[in-house]
Amino acid sequence: MSSHSYRLIISCPDKVGIVAAVSSFLAEQGGLITEANHYLDPDSRWFFTRQVIDAGSLPYDVDELRTRFAPLAESFAMQWQIRDTSTPTRVVLLASKQAHCLSDLLYRWRSGELDYDIPAVISNHDALRSYVEWHKLPYYHLPADQKDAHFSALGELLEEIAPDVIVLARYMQILPPDICTRYAGRIINIHHSFLPAFAGAKPYHQAAERGVKLIGATCHYVTDELDAGPIIDQDVARINHHDSVEDMVRIGKDVEKLVLARGLRYHLEDRVLIHGNKTIVFE
Repeated sequence: MSSHSYRLIISCPDKVGIVAAVSSFLAEQGGLITEANHYLDPDSRWFFTRQVIDAGSLPYDVDELRTRFAPLAESFAMQWQIRDTSTPTRVVLLASKQAHCLSDLLYRWRSGELDYDIPAVISNHDALRSYVEWHKLPYYHLPADQKDAHFSALGELLEEIAPDVIVLARYMQILPPDICTRYAGRIINIHHSFLPAFAGAKPYHQAAERGVKLIGATCHYVTDELDAGPIIDQDVARINHHDSVEDMVRIGKDVEKLVLARGLRYHLEDRVLIHGNKTIVFE
């Protein structure tokens, strides 16, 4: 069994025989299934599956697999894709002044813990340039004092780079609707709150005022509705009345890093399927 694989991701209306048809098709092609996940949403009766196929077990390439699978997909009205793991995912990182999420993702990239290419790091401040360039990565500073000019330049730069995924690693700007729409399902944000509680600005201050005993972080896809996109992953940390806002920020940063890295990993491994404003995450 090789490390090179193809990931077949499917969502479609539920119907008897989907799993049998997909499994039979792959068996007939000689495909070795190394991982399989299934889920049926009970409310919408919508079916989801993720199949991982050993690429070395097939006598042809991924394009031929797509061509051969297309008639079966059409017969079940499938929304589907086949990803080749030998093609690296291009991830653009956006940040502002705070470095904790960015530095964590750069460490995981350098160490090989997360497998992706970084064609650019983009920021509305110049504060992180030396740190990013130490990693021998391109750094683009797009000042945000003029919002229209900033987002126009950002849109043009993203179009030129053509990323597969955009990660907002504490990029403290609200993306305009056109960018959200253009990259729908491909922009990942970390919000320093356990959404839907304390959306928007200064969630740690909001949490302190409310006297909560748990604070958290949420990794979600970005839509044109602020902090309301489909949630990929969340986690929490316990606090008490002794903890100041500064303590909560410090504790929360550790949660943010973990949740963002885990959410990005799920996305990179094609484990996240969006269904309306929810996600199915095959862990």
